[in-house]
Amino acid sequence: MTLEELRSRIDVLDRQLVELLNERARAAQMVGHLKAATSLPVYEPNREKTVYANVRAANKGPLPDIELTHIYERIIDVMRALQRNELASERYAQGRHEDLEGHAAGAPEAHQPRLSEPTGAGEFGTAPETGIKP
Repeated sequence: MTLEELRSRIDVLDRQLVELLNERARAAQMVGHLKAATSLPVYEPNREKTVYANVRAANKGPLPDIELTHIYERIIDVMRALQRNELASERYAQGRHEDLEGHAAGAPEAHQPRLSEPTGAGEFGTAPETGIKP
């Protein structure tokens, strides 16, 4: 194969990886919704160990297991941040809903931080892992 053909093949593989990573992200978001509904924590170290073991068992090379594990550590970090952002968005929406219900019933309005105010979730209302505003 020529250099151009190999690069073209890599480009195709990269597009497939992007598709698969986004599919994995959608599944992680659904897991996040289920965790929120059942009050489970986002971080589950035993599940992560299982994922790493599954990845190493499926590895047929040429990537060394340790390098593949490093790649998956980063993937899991990103997926965990996505779940946290989903949970934060759900909690915010639920809080706004409860706030509106309470306001309608004559309850005092709760203070909602503005994006220009530090919230403790990262500078100026952004999630620290991604910089995405909730």
